[in-house]
Amino acid sequence: MTALVALLATTSLRAEFSTEQRVLNVVKTPDLTVVHFWAPWCSNCQAELKSGGWTKIVNENPKVKFWFVSVWNDGQDGHAMLKKFNIGDQPNVTIVADPGPRRGENKIKQFAGLPLSWIPTTWIYKGGELRYALNYGEVRFPVLQQFLADGESEWSHKGEPSIE
Repeated sequence: MTALVALLATTSLRAEFSTEQRVLNVVKTPDLTVVHFWAPWCSNCQAELKSGGWTKIVNENPKVKFWFVSVWNDGQDGHAMLKKFNIGDQPNVTIVADPGPRRGENKIKQFAGLPLSWIPTTWIYKGGELRYALNYGEVRFPVLQQFLADGESEWSHKGEPSIE
């Protein structure tokens, strides 16, 4: 009986460990992390995949963690579509889904305390800090690559002369 209670408690805790909480935990690490919100039915998201940009950027940045978060897709993660574009087998890629519906009152409108109003949306984190947020439309991959390079920098001007 005690084992059954422990099993039920563990199962209940796992069920409460949401996609959002998993993402929040990973972006707190010191690693550079890209969180990409998308859906397989979205034509803008499809265009990004067809361009080969995501495949290239994932493969050329093996130290960066990439989280593909499918939203507004009735809980489906879109893994099959990503697989068509050779995304998903890399060790730096995680594919998850928000369980919410595509339409209606219960459609997700916020994630990690930030507005989510359009897909594709791409956020870049380092050490728990949001470094960049591309909140509207298709990403230009050279720009994303520059943001990744900038995200690794310390952003410090210590020792430089003051302009005053």
